[in-house]
Amino acid sequence: MGGPASSIAGHSNASKPLEERVSATGEAPQHRFQGAGGTSGGIGEFLIGLAMVVVGVYLFLQQVTVSTGFWILWGYNAFGLSLIPLLVGIGWLFFDGRSGIGWLLVVLGALIIFAGILTNLQVYFRPTSLFNTIIMLGLLAGGLGLVARSLRPH
Repeated sequence: MGGPASSIAGHSNASKPLEERVSATGEAPQHRFQGAGGTSGGIGEFLIGLAMVVVGVYLFLQQVTVSTGFWILWGYNAFGLSLIPLLVGIGWLFFDGRSGIGWLLVVLGALIIFAGILTNLQVYFRPTSLFNTIIMLGLLAGGLGLVARSLRPH
């Protein structure tokens, strides 16, 4: 099956080569430009919304300060304790590079250190004016709204 007869009969011919996908008049099918998300929504709305989100997130993150505290466990600095599994695992791997226990200790030690860093982070929002806060969050919310609207067919 191929040619104009199959397209007139209503059979799908999307998987056929372009030469075989011609209409009854002999013209190739016209491809329609799709908007954002493959819908008929607006690509302009999507790009403006995306720009607003990026600016809003940038301004918001400029007001955030991240610092770290001490690794305290029962009143003592506990960073040295977190190194023990890692160092024992490294030593074990130097003794026997194929040791499953050595690799387990290295991975476990690295995870303990990573988790310790994350749990000891302190995140602060620096003081700013109400106007700046409304601008930051307004850009973020408005941009997300425009992106969501552009993904709807309209």
